Amino acid sequence: MKQTLRPRRMRISEGVRSLVRETSLSVKDFVYPIFVVPGEKVKEEISSLPGCYHLSVDEALKVAEEVVSLGIPSVEVFGLPAYKDEIGSSAWDMTSPVQQAIKAIKEKFPELVIIGDVCLCQYTSHGHCGQLCGQYVDNDETLKLLAKVAVSQAKAGADMVAPSDMMDGRVAAIRQALDESGYQNVSIMSYAVKYASAYYGPFRDAAHSTPQFGDRRSYQMDPANSREALKEVALDTAEGADIIMVKPALSYLDIVRQVRGTTHLPVAVYNVSGEYAMVKAAAANGWIDEKRIVLETLLSMKRAGADMIITYHALDAARWLAEK
Repeated sequence: MKQTLRPRRMRISEGVRSLVRETSLSVKDFVYPIFVVPGEKVKEEISSLPGCYHLSVDEALKVAEEVVSLGIPSVEVFGLPAYKDEIGSSAWDMTSPVQQAIKAIKEKFPELVIIGDVCLCQYTSHGHCGQLCGQYVDNDETLKLLAKVAVSQAKAGADMVAPSDMMDGRVAAIRQALDESGYQNVSIMSYAVKYASAYYGPFRDAAHSTPQFGDRRSYQMDPANSREALKEVALDTAEGADIIMVKPALSYLDIVRQVRGTTHLPVAVYNVSGEYAMVKAAAANGWIDEKRIVLETLLSMKRAGADMIITYHALDAARWLAEK
């Protein structure tokens, strides 16, 4: 008698399915991004990111308390400055909202891992991620500015800095600056693989960081390329990165899988603003089951090889996971 193979035996009940489940999603996988702004008692919803807010430092502390209460281990702090100029000097101003928020959150919630975003786009008057020479971003002059930003965030109390600018050599420059300033234990999460993506639209609205001219394709990666991603990972690893990131996540899960297969470093993904906004819009119209879609999407990122997920869904996802 011919034997019939029956894989369905391993799907017969939730108990059996849980025993053989290959990938798990946990609240401990999440990093929650927050946007801090000047002022007090400011909590203004970002129209293109429903459920996310521009927060003054006092309001950011309330969100940090919620993050801690839900068991989410980390936040990444982005910010809008009180002033902008050609070189983005407010990015390393210790009185700017990001530095003040990092300091306040770390003092109140020392166990929370605080990541500082190291870039210049939201601080420069032209909206590009570095110092300009004409209409070209000067790579090596920008490195000096990024190093200042990283050191200022470490001084404020950041546990980790995350350069997102895509300048060549920035991990080495930041590592050297941190070490020379006495911050040897501050780690670097490198946006090693950051594509020039259309999925960033709502973030640019939230961070007021749309370029005043041109675009960022001369420094962010071509979405058509995958081998180049592995080159960037190798370079940032050699320069001293502690964590490697792929951004965006959902349309680049093949890249996440390739990166996971070539590095022993932890791999992060950024579930970016456009990915979030599409889900929110579809859910608002009743077209999808938001809870199931979000948890399935985040699980796919873990399955592809991510160790951690930066996501605007973190608060909701934490609550949903707690219901199980």
